[in-house]
Amino acid sequence: MPDNDLLHRFLFDECDIRGEIVTLEDSYQQVMNNNPYPDGVRELLGECLTAAALLSSTLKFNGMISLQAQGDGPVSMVMAECNHHRDLRGIIRLADANDRPQGRGVGQLLGKGIMAITIEPERGERYQGVVPMDSDSLAHCLEHYFLQSEQLKTRLWFATGEKTCTGLMLQVLPSQKNADPDKNRDHWETLGTLASTVTPQELLELPHADLLYRLFNEYQLRLFEPGKLRFKCSCSRERSANALLSLGQEEVEHLLEEQEGKIDIDCQFCNQHYVFNAADVEALLGRFH
Repeated sequence: MPDNDLLHRFLFDECDIRGEIVTLEDSYQQVMNNNPYPDGVRELLGECLTAAALLSSTLKFNGMISLQAQGDGPVSMVMAECNHHRDLRGIIRLADANDRPQGRGVGQLLGKGIMAITIEPERGERYQGVVPMDSDSLAHCLEHYFLQSEQLKTRLWFATGEKTCTGLMLQVLPSQKNADPDKNRDHWETLGTLASTVTPQELLELPHADLLYRLFNEYQLRLFEPGKLRFKCSCSRERSANALLSLGQEEVEHLLEEQEGKIDIDCQFCNQHYVFNAADVEALLGRFH
């Protein structure tokens, strides 16, 4: 795939509409290799990873954006996040770890619940917006979020295969180039109609430039230099140690005794394994004094 782990932004010269297209391959496979899932579950996580990658381009500061949903269905939680370095990771948790859910889509897999988009700047206040889970389609849920929370008309298309996942987004910009709202509305409807002709196979297999030309050759389109994405987990031994400390001295000592002289911590995102023996725990607990 020539656009492996690349995100392209593009603009239409005739109207106040922007777009993004992203394809994840190596990063997607690394997430899936860490945690193999049934097809429908894999597709949901792939769409969430793609959505997080698309949303990351809205970050105007150092920080992270995440998409997380929790429900009462066979999938209890799905989460994907991407930071300003375009480091990407994601995970799904099943209500029953031994289950192999065969459903597809938000409604069948997550059931009733809540979805949220969280923006966490390295400096400044954390912001969270709630996404109504009123559709079986993640794309429709996010389109509703942008319209209600950001007052931005947005259209999204996702496709997920065994090795790649891809997303295409169109979004209205504040009126700049074309002051005539009727013309902008016509352009929006036309571009949305053209984009809706795209097939999952085209999304997954065509290079970005070829796909955009096939869809929008009637328009003057400017394609910007792509941004590179990668899978990278933010876990570390230090973070694991801090997580232990947050439990409090009594709980940590109880865990050490319960696990016969060592505490094992596994990262569910990348399967990294951290071990803290009695001497490690004693050194950590020294921070309390």
